[in-house]
Amino acid sequence: MAALFECGHSKILRIEFSTMNLPSNLPASNHTELQVIELTAQHEDLLQKFFEQNPQYYMQVLGEPPSAKEAHEEIHADPPPGWSFTKRHMIAYVDLDNNIAAMANVVQDLLAPKVWHIGFFIVDSTRQGNGDAQAIFQGLETWAHSHGAHWLRLGVVLGNTRAESFWKSMGFIETTQRLGVEMGQRINTIRVMFKPLCGGTVDQYLALVERDRPPKKDTNC
Repeated sequence: MAALFECGHSKILRIEFSTMNLPSNLPASNHTELQVIELTAQHEDLLQKFFEQNPQYYMQVLGEPPSAKEAHEEIHADPPPGWSFTKRHMIAYVDLDNNIAAMANVVQDLLAPKVWHIGFFIVDSTRQGNGDAQAIFQGLETWAHSHGAHWLRLGVVLGNTRAESFWKSMGFIETTQRLGVEMGQRINTIRVMFKPLCGGTVDQYLALVERDRPPKKDTNC
C-alpha cells in the first residue's frame, strides 16, 4: 500500500527491543512484536533489504526493481525544490528478528501548516491482507494528529488497485489527478488524495493547498 509525492517517485543497525524510553516523536506500535524506530543513514542496508524483498510496488509502478541505491535515496531525499515543509519523518516497524515489517516516509507541514504528507508507506507482502497495514496506518494517523496534523495528503498511482482500495478504505478522498508523471520506466497518472482529521471540508483543504485543486474547466464553446 504505497503512497508517494505526486510529482514522481521520491528517490522521495542493531535494535534493542524495549518498551522503556520510547521516543515521543515516533508513533506507538499497534503490534507487541514490532518496535518503531527512526530510519537514519545507519539503517540503509536494513531498508535496502526490505525493498528488495518487496519488489511488487516497484515492478507495478516503476516497471523495474528497486535500484541498488533505493534505500539511500529514500532516506536522504527531500521534497521537490520550492515545497515548504517542517520535517521529514522516516519511520520503520522492526520485528524481533531485526527485519523491517513496514516503513513510512511522512512529511510534516508540506505545502501548508498542519498538512502532513504520506510520501511512502509500504508493508511487507507477508503482512498484507490480514489487517496489519490498517493497524499500522491507524497508529501513524493517530500520531500525526496528536502532533498537530489537521489534514493528511498523499498520491497514489491510478491502476494500482490494491493501493487505491486501501487508501479509500482509510478515508482518503481524491481532489485531482496529475497526468503524464514519469516514474522509472513508466508514465503514470497520480491520484492526489486527502483526509481531514479535524472535520474539515474539501473546500477548506483546497483553500490551503492550491496545488491540489482540480483544474478549472474550460467554459469556452
